[in-house]
Amino acid sequence: MGFRYGFVRHGGIQWSQQNERGCKKVISKQEYKNVKNESLRYLKEAGIKLSSQEAEALEIADFGLGRIRELGLQLVTYVNTSRYCAKELVLLPRQTCPEHYHPHVNENPGKEETFRCRKGIVYLYVPGTATEHPQAVIPEGYGEHLRVWKEIVLKPGEQYTILPETPHWFQAGDEGAVVSEFSSTSTDENDIFTDPKIIRTPILQ
Repeated sequence: MGFRYGFVRHGGIQWSQQNERGCKKVISKQEYKNVKNESLRYLKEAGIKLSSQEAEALEIADFGLGRIRELGLQLVTYVNTSRYCAKELVLLPRQTCPEHYHPHVNENPGKEETFRCRKGIVYLYVPGTATEHPQAVIPEGYGEHLRVWKEIVLKPGEQYTILPETPHWFQAGDEGAVVSEFSSTSTDENDIFTDPKIIRTPILQ
């Protein structure tokens, strides 16, 4: 069992997302367009070439929270088979991907993934001795949902591997970031988040 999270797909659509407490969160058409264009610019600046189809398919995840610039993630999936997966992850300045882990489900032991930083700085947090002075900026009112605090700093050309069932979250530095992800099969719908409000139930408005 896992919590589901909000993906917004396809340009020009405004989604209303409703969590189990009945609170609707909206991404406007203009905000969607702005975030998508910024993300594509970051990828270009990182030297990552996308096909027109890949650029169009860029996904914007606000996790149903309606705070895309604080709590969210943009991504392009190149391939996702029963054996492996490859993606590009884009983070806006100080944008945070909320804490979660990839669980064992049936015959799938959980996703193992390697993050390789391509642009900017990424602050990645995993279990272990908490870093005394972490460099992440906690999104307002969100500290209770961030529970692992061992800090891994990734700069361009540096990478880190996250094993299955390892809680983690990450945040870009002040200039935003681009991260290449290489992993075993990705089953995002099974991810378990610390924040119970996170959902994946887009409702067209």
